[in-house]
Amino acid sequence: MTRAKSKPKSSPRLGRRSFLKLSGAAIAATQFPHVWIPNQAAAQACIGAAGTYKHLLFIRLNGGFRFPVAFNANVSGAYNPFGSASGVPSGVDWGVGQLLTRAGFLNDALREAGMQPVHQSADRITVMPTVDHEPTAPSADGNHTTGLERYLTGYVNGEAGFFTRIYKGLATCYEQDPLKLPPFVLGTSGMARGIGPWAPFRPPVLSGATFDRFTGSAFDPDNPPWWTEMLERADQRMLEKQHPQARGVVDTYVQTRAAVQQYAAIFGSEALKVQNNGTTPIDGISNQELAAIFGNSSESTNVRLALRLFGFGCPAVYFDQGGYDYHSGEENALPNAMERLNRLLSGLLAVLPRMQHPDGGTYWDHTIVVLGSEFSRTARGQRFNSANGSDHTGDYSTRFMSMPFFGGPIAGGRVVGATTRASDLAPEGTRYSYRSVLNTLMDGLGCDPSVFFPASPGVPELFS
Repeated sequence: MTRAKSKPKSSPRLGRRSFLKLSGAAIAATQFPHVWIPNQAAAQACIGAAGTYKHLLFIRLNGGFRFPVAFNANVSGAYNPFGSASGVPSGVDWGVGQLLTRAGFLNDALREAGMQPVHQSADRITVMPTVDHEPTAPSADGNHTTGLERYLTGYVNGEAGFFTRIYKGLATCYEQDPLKLPPFVLGTSGMARGIGPWAPFRPPVLSGATFDRFTGSAFDPDNPPWWTEMLERADQRMLEKQHPQARGVVDTYVQTRAAVQQYAAIFGSEALKVQNNGTTPIDGISNQELAAIFGNSSESTNVRLALRLFGFGCPAVYFDQGGYDYHSGEENALPNAMERLNRLLSGLLAVLPRMQHPDGGTYWDHTIVVLGSEFSRTARGQRFNSANGSDHTGDYSTRFMSMPFFGGPIAGGRVVGATTRASDLAPEGTRYSYRSVLNTLMDGLGCDPSVFFPASPGVPELFS
């Protein structure tokens, strides 16, 4: 199929190194958690070298999303009570839900900006209908706590969040380019968990925060080497004086201060002030235009910040979207909630091909967007439960996440992995675990294989 492309436009760019001479900044450790300052590492892989793509936007549909209503619609009404979309482009193999046609947000200005109802872009999206946390388990894990643990870390009580694995897997990149930003978690902090040997690789968590009020003050990137050495010795003396149980907190503060000094010039840039209504085109589009496209919502702020972080070399951004735990009232509430999700997807499908990437081409060429959740949902063989909602138990309807993927490196319109029988969602074909999907995404970024989940083969068809 033909992938969406856009011809680069000539417009000002704000590069990473153009901020090096700006004044530094100070930020409280409680606002900016531990960020790893790279050490010598043995890994050879690096983003943009061994990788298939450069940026991952990883979005969780919060609370357990009923996937067949949107991304596996060609099934019985017991699993998709809202029906399938019409007007879908030819050659699309996955079931496009009627709910993806909802586009009350569209107006003439947004259409002119390239936005359209999501179902009309189905040929640019590929779906894995049967992603399963534990394919060999006798039933699904429909528990909110443990299902979310599996989504964030791959296991129940996992030692490392998915983004912690990415950070460690790209360690060599940060030696080669110390100003390349780390992965960022803009949502549930478990995605940045790091226990034991993973602790030094916890990425920053900025849940609900932005850089709009970030101001420069304390740090100067031109301080002489003896000043830095003196500061490090003072920090070490302070750390050694602490009770062993308190050293972790002190170490986090020290690392945070070092991280802020390293990245202060970037954090103070106008590009990251996504709520400033700025009109200067950055990578081909202004902050004002991004705000108009994505609207006024929490996910709007997160996705705009993610796109700007990508411009400074950030390999991955995670955030949560919506709230889909509709045990009651789903029949009326879910269609309205889909308007926000559809605007997010439509905006990304329009914006990524327009934005000029610092390494050439467009952001579409170098970015993958992935949606998932802790589990799917069930009405136990009915359209809805007795309260016009849906639940989460141990059946096929709960266990299979029909995960969508899109971006230039992924050919759209396809089904990857097992399909589901329309009558009962029984899987037909090769099923892949959620950990296999994560391994494939890490491999595509160029992560060192030492961070992969063991015994979870990749999904070779995803990038074909």
